[in-house]
Order: sequence, then C-alpha cells, then structure tokens
Amino acid sequence: MNKSTTFITSKLNHIMRKFHLLPAILLIGMVACNNAGDKTPANNDSTGAAKDSGMNKSNDSMKAAAVPALPAVPAGAKVYFKNLKNGQSVTSPFKVVMGVDGMKVDTAGPVVANSGHFHILVDVGDSIAAGQMIPKDSTHLHYGRAQTSTELKLAPGTHKLALEFADGLHRSYGGQMAATVSVTVKK
Repeated sequence: MNKSTTFITSKLNHIMRKFHLLPAILLIGMVACNNAGDKTPANNDSTGAAKDSGMNKSNDSMKAAAVPALPAVPAGAKVYFKNLKNGQSVTSPFKVVMGVDGMKVDTAGPVVANSGHFHILVDVGDSIAAGQMIPKDSTHLHYGRAQTSTELKLAPGTHKLALEFADGLHRSYGGQMAATVSVTVKK
C-alpha cells in the first residue's frame, strides 16, 4: 500500500465511523415513507387474498359473531337520578346518585342480558342512539365499575345532565334507558 492509498483508507474509515448509523437511519426513513402513503385500512386481510374469497367472508363472519347483539331492554326498565330534580339548584361539587329499575348494575366488559352500567352526559343532549358506543371524554362520563354515585364539579350556570345506561361494551340502550335533568350550579 502506498501513502495515498493509506491516507484514503484512513479517511474512509474515519468517515465510516462517524456515519456508521447512516445506513440504519436511511433504511428506517425509507420504510416510514413507504408506509406513510399506504391508505389500506389496517383491518384488511394481509394474506393478499381477493376480497370476495371465501376465506375473507369466513373471517368477517367470525368477527361479526364475536360481538354479541345489544341485549333487549326488559319491559318497564328505566333509569333515573335518585337525588336530583329538574330545575334544582346545586353547589359544585355536588353528589349524583344514579338509579335503575328492571336491570342490574354491572361492570363494563362482558355483555350480560338485563344488565349494564351508567354514563352521565353533560350538556350534550338527551341520549345516544341505541346500539351506538358512548364516547369517553370530558362530557361523556363512564361509570363502568358499577358505580351508582359520583361527585360532579361543574362551572356556575345551568347544565343539562343525561343519565344513560349501556351494556358491557358501552353501547347505549338508547332513549328508553335515559333520563335528563337540568341543574343550576350556584356561583
């Protein structure tokens, strides 16, 4: 090896040591960019089989069978606020006691006939349509541990509270299992 070859080899080794992660970074970047444009839904069959194949129909049937139907609401079943009356004035925080007749209060999870758990909707309407999943956010409060009371902190003013009963999967039983009251939170 002559001096110029040794010099070049030395410089290349120095550069390679300095940028030894570069190939890995480029590979990660290429994979990320390649997947970013992929508009295929994540739940599509990854086997590459045609959509109309019997295998896909079978998988779709199994998925549908895995989610039980919304149980029927027994005749006469209802939910209600035990301690709040429409138009009542309260001081925040205030206690809310929830009641149900004709069904059992149970935890979220498995779907069990004649049972469910409470949700309180704050200033967002009277109820969620039957069979629809109740969202979980600051205005859709979940009580999936079979709670029958809670304490609410609301800003001063008038608020509409909707008590909603849902199955183990948080699917609403609809307006039949909902009750509303308006309360005025004092300053």
